[in-house]
Amino acid sequence: MQISTENTKIGFIGTGVMGKSMASNLLAAGFQLIIYTRTKHKADDLLEKGAKWASTVEEVAENADVIFTIVGFPSDVEEIYLGENGLLHHAKESSYLIDMTTSKPLLAEKIAAAGKKKNVHVLDAPVSGGDIGARNGKLAIMIGGEQEAYHTLLPLFEIMGENIQLQGPAGAGQHTKMANQITIASNMIGVCEAIRYAQKAGLDPTKVIASISTGAAGSWSLTNLAPRMVADDYAPGFFIKHFIKDMTIALESAKDMGLTTPGLELSLQLYQEVAQDGEENSGTQALIKWFTKEE
Repeated sequence: MQISTENTKIGFIGTGVMGKSMASNLLAAGFQLIIYTRTKHKADDLLEKGAKWASTVEEVAENADVIFTIVGFPSDVEEIYLGENGLLHHAKESSYLIDMTTSKPLLAEKIAAAGKKKNVHVLDAPVSGGDIGARNGKLAIMIGGEQEAYHTLLPLFEIMGENIQLQGPAGAGQHTKMANQITIASNMIGVCEAIRYAQKAGLDPTKVIASISTGAAGSWSLTNLAPRMVADDYAPGFFIKHFIKDMTIALESAKDMGLTTPGLELSLQLYQEVAQDGEENSGTQALIKWFTKEE
């Protein structure tokens, strides 16, 4: 299959914080898009830009050559792909299905195996970079699946991201994303503690961030999320409830491999407490509220 704006119809399922920008970038590149999301008004901006609306997952499957999905939870992924009216029951032969949801590695393997039986190419391709990376087309995309399918779809991945790696067979993309989330989990604790330390010491935290972000302490979270913490801006670039889901998957996967992850366990505990305080729909930077709640 040759990817082209003239001959390739793209389906896109899930237009949340990340998906909307990713789909918008594909539209801007000139591709025909068929959109489905459970709440239609979330796709209004894309429909105004020329995307076509599908009323069911089945309709997307029957009309698209390539279908991207980025939804909330593994249960959503399983329903969309393997459910009675799911993609694998209705996708065109030799079409390409790419799940960009952060989901369970074992589920990615299961979906890929089902796709092979249907002569449908399936990739797991979770992303990192938040709302900023999605909007600017600079996501890191971690891919599991067959090399030939990866090379075929690379022109589309390059519209959405700039750090694109085929990590291995089905499930490898999800395992890589788990490593990504484990790294972020402990780092977010450090970022919050650093900001609170700076504030307690009477420093200007904005100046502190400027100084330490270019040295050994530098990280994406420090550069992009710490300023939001200082500004009391908790709008979601990535929802706390979804990060809790990711950390839970990572913890389960680690335990399955006999691996102990104390940093991940602590981060999950703190985020769960913040969520219980009503912040589950806030951005992950709202973890700072755990460190200030006793004041």
